[in-house]
Amino acid sequence: MDPSAFRRWLTSRVMTLVGSEHRLLAKRQKAEGKRLKTNAAHRVEYFHQLEDGYSQLAAQVLERLSKRYKVELACHLVHGPSGANLPEPELLLELASYDSNLIAEHYGLGFPKYEKLPERASVENAARILAALDTETFAAYASAIGEAMWDNDTTRLGTLAEKLGSVSRAEAEAAIEAGTARRKELKHYSGAMFYYAGEWYWGVDRLYHLEERLQQLGLDRKPGEAMIAARPEIPSFPIRDTGTLTLEVYPSLRSPYTAIAFDRTLRLAEAAGVNLITRPVLPMVMRGVPATNEKGVYIFLDTAREARAAGVPYGKFYDPIGNPVRRAYALYPWAVSQKRGNEFLSAFLSAAFSRGINTNSTAGLRKVVEAAGLPWSEAQTHRTDTEWESLVEANRQAMYAEGLWGVPSFRLLDQRGETLLATWGQDRLWVVGRVIKNQLASDQP
Repeated sequence: MDPSAFRRWLTSRVMTLVGSEHRLLAKRQKAEGKRLKTNAAHRVEYFHQLEDGYSQLAAQVLERLSKRYKVELACHLVHGPSGANLPEPELLLELASYDSNLIAEHYGLGFPKYEKLPERASVENAARILAALDTETFAAYASAIGEAMWDNDTTRLGTLAEKLGSVSRAEAEAAIEAGTARRKELKHYSGAMFYYAGEWYWGVDRLYHLEERLQQLGLDRKPGEAMIAARPEIPSFPIRDTGTLTLEVYPSLRSPYTAIAFDRTLRLAEAAGVNLITRPVLPMVMRGVPATNEKGVYIFLDTAREARAAGVPYGKFYDPIGNPVRRAYALYPWAVSQKRGNEFLSAFLSAAFSRGINTNSTAGLRKVVEAAGLPWSEAQTHRTDTEWESLVEANRQAMYAEGLWGVPSFRLLDQRGETLLATWGQDRLWVVGRVIKNQLASDQP
């Protein structure tokens, strides 16, 4: 086995083991055993990034979380991600604000009517107040402070400072640096994150995983009641579309999140009756967007957890980065011409992320082609096609034009071709479904 093939095999084996449910449960058992030995409290740490929309949503559940569950809550102020953990800095905060506004009402939360990011002075003043607070007061007032900050309301911020106190700019910055250092020590990079006993949970979108874990440990003070932030369900469609709506999906063949969302996207489009257009793009790493090891491991673990919750096969991994993706995309236009394009992408993602097939081998690629219902003999004449290169680049440019860069991304268009929704992430399928359902209902006489 040549060195590159061995590295691919070894990385794939390691990630398969890392993401296994058996390892997760063993890790949890070990963490709980360690806690019992030291008689430590159940400690949840929260990392708040002031100008991040997702942190503003998370701030609204802090007090309820601390009252609902028998945990010791610790709140930290942090800087946002940086370096290779922040591939598109000019887009991230804008998208977070837009997306937070989009999902807030579905979680029973609020978000300021988004027009622009808060001004630097408002962020600094909010930080000075929050840095002065103990955890209990932080949990009680972080949301109100955030609202005033997002509204750039200097009067409200001044009133809150008088009521709660504030520290100097230097002391606030020191608190942010300390929180950022603590997050780095625990091996993460982002804001709006909850940490409990070795695992990370992102904002309100992943809070249900944390709540389930705390409930299993018997820490729920109100067992049987609805979760604080249960994941919204993808809706059913009593009214189906008749060709008025178009859903574009932007997948990538090396994306774990795409792997667990692609087939569900196909089913959603079929159930809703909308026109589906698939627009594949190159994986981020292959288009020059860097990724750190800590980010890659978190994404893989998070996807495994999300896949189990959705009942989606996932985790037996054989990395398709590089040549396997190129070889697959060379065949994709031909697969589309045979009306098997989506089946081909689905078969490749299944092979790479749930069946552990080496798609870099001829035998592995043949399994993908045949699983898609395509003849391997015909595929031979298309294995060096280059039509795909301009295709995926045009798709990337269209995705970026909507302020999106990650996958899977979604764009919902009306009959005139105007954008009704542009969003990113496998955990936004329920949003896509609800917008489609609402649009169909509003079109009824």
